[in-house]
Amino acid sequence: MGEIVVVRHGQTEWSANGRHTSTTELDLTPMGVAGAKSLSRALANRRFVAVVSSPRVRARRTAQLAGLTVTAIDEDVAEWNYGDYEGLTSTEIHAQHPGWDLWTDGGPGGETPGQVGDRIDRFLSRMRPTLVLGDVAVVSHGHAARALAARWLEQPLTFGAHLTLGTATVSVLGHEHGVPSLRAWNAPPA
Repeated sequence: MGEIVVVRHGQTEWSANGRHTSTTELDLTPMGVAGAKSLSRALANRRFVAVVSSPRVRARRTAQLAGLTVTAIDEDVAEWNYGDYEGLTSTEIHAQHPGWDLWTDGGPGGETPGQVGDRIDRFLSRMRPTLVLGDVAVVSHGHAARALAARWLEQPLTFGAHLTLGTATVSVLGHEHGVPSLRAWNAPPA
C-alpha cells in the first residue's frame, strides 16, 4: 500500500502574518519560493502514481517549484473556507469572538467542520484505490492538511488542532501493520 505524501505550500505574505487564507489568491513570497524549491530535495527519491493539488495558486506554484507534475486539481484538498474571517488573524477574531475555535465552530459564512470533514473523507475514499498502485502526493494548505491527517488516522476532525504544520513542509501518512499511521509530520526539507 502506498503512502500519502502531504506537501504544504510555501510561505505567502498572509501565512507569514498569521492571516487566515482560503480563497484569496496569493503568490509565494521570495522565502516561499525558496522553501518550495527546497522541497524537491525531500521528494527526489519518491515516485508518485498521482500528484493532487489544491486549485489555489500558492499550492500549484509550490508543486511546480518542487518539481512535481500535477496530475489532478482537486477542490476537496483546498484550504478550509474561513468565510467572514478570511484575511483576519486569530488575535483579531478572538477580540470580537473570544470563544471562537475553527475546529469546532468553522468559519461564519464559510465552511463548517462537518463540511470540511465530508470533503476530506470523500477525497480519501477516492484515493484509497490509487494507493494500491503506489504513493500519492497532495499539495495542500495548513488547516486542510491537518484535517486530512486527522481523518486518515480515523480521528475526529478536531484532532487536527493538535498537529502543527509549517509552510514548505512534508508529512507522510501511511500504515503500520495495516493500521493508518503518521509516518512523518511537519518535516522541513533536508
